[in-house]
Amino acid sequence: MSVTTRRVTVPALSEMLQAYKSTALLNTALELGLFDAIDQGARSVSEIAGRLDLDERGARLLLNALAAIGLLESDGTQYSLPEGAADLLVRGRRSFVGDMRKVLASEWEWDAIRRLPEAVRSGHTVVDEHAETPDFGYWQDFASYAGVVAQPMADKAAQVLSDWASARPSLDILDVACGHGLYGFTLARHQPQAQVWSLDWESVLPIARANAERLGVADRAHEIAGDMFEVSLGGPYDVVFITNVLHHFSEERGVELLKRVTPVLRPGGKLVLIGFTVNEGPPIEDPAPHLFSVLMLVWTAKGEVHSTATYDRMLVAAGFRPAVVHDVPPFPLKILVAEPA
Repeated sequence: MSVTTRRVTVPALSEMLQAYKSTALLNTALELGLFDAIDQGARSVSEIAGRLDLDERGARLLLNALAAIGLLESDGTQYSLPEGAADLLVRGRRSFVGDMRKVLASEWEWDAIRRLPEAVRSGHTVVDEHAETPDFGYWQDFASYAGVVAQPMADKAAQVLSDWASARPSLDILDVACGHGLYGFTLARHQPQAQVWSLDWESVLPIARANAERLGVADRAHEIAGDMFEVSLGGPYDVVFITNVLHHFSEERGVELLKRVTPVLRPGGKLVLIGFTVNEGPPIEDPAPHLFSVLMLVWTAKGEVHSTATYDRMLVAAGFRPAVVHDVPPFPLKILVAEPA
C-alpha cells in the first residue's frame, strides 16, 4: 500500500509550534475591528490607532505582524487589505467569516486543548464544562456564528431531498440538536408544505427562532426544549436531521440516540446525518477529521469522528438501512441519508 508521507524538518516543526500566534493575530484583528478601519480608509499607524483608540506602538507591532503573515499588505508606512480579504474579513460584507473565530478559535476550545496531555492520559475530557455538559455555554456561540459554514451544507441537503420532498403533500421535519436551525429551516424554505420542529437547549432556541424569521419560515417553526436523550420527540416526522452531534458520542451512545428517532420517523421517511467522517486511507490524506477527533477527546467522554462504516453499523443497529453518502466539496463534511429498514 502506498502511503503519502511528509518530511519532518526543523522549519516545519517551528511553524507548528508557532501556529497559535497566527490564530491570536487574526483573532485580535477581528476583535479590534482593524480590517474594518482599513477598509474605511485608515491607512497609517496613527490613523488606524486613532480610529480604534489603540496605543500606536501596539498598533504598529500588530499591523506589521499581520503583514508578515499575509493578512495585510504594507510598504512600511501604509497598510491595505490583500485581494479577497475585504469580502471575508470586513464586517457587513455578505461573505464575512470573521465571527467563525468564536467557533473555531473559541476560548472554550483553547482552554480545553491546553489540557490535551491530561485527556490523552485519561482517555476522556478533564475539563469541568464540555460538550456533554447540560446547556454547555459554547452552543450559543455555535448557533450564533456557525451559520456561514452551515448554510451551504443546508442548501446541499435541501437539494439532495428536493425531488423526494416535493412529491409529499406534507413534510414534517425534526431537527435534533438544531443549533442555528438552518438545516430544517432551509428545507422548509424550499418546501412550502413543510413544518419544522427544532430541538435544542432552551438557551439556544431563541437563536434558531431568529433564523426562522430571517428565512421567512417562522410561521411554520415549532420548538422542543430539552435534552435530546430525554425529552419527548413528538412526531411522527417525514425527515429527521441529526447534524454535527454524533461525533460527541461513542458508537454505542450514538445507537441509543438513533433508536430514539426510529419510532418517530414515518415509513418511507428520511434520516439525514451531517458531519465529519473518517476515511479508510492514511490520516495524512484527510487530516481534518483526525484533528477534530482530538477536540472530541478533550471535550467528551468517548466521542470521536466515526467512519462511514461505523455510521452504517449504528444505523442498522437502530433499524435503518445503510446510508447513501453525499460529498459536499470543498467542505470536509458529508451528508448521509438513510431510510427505515
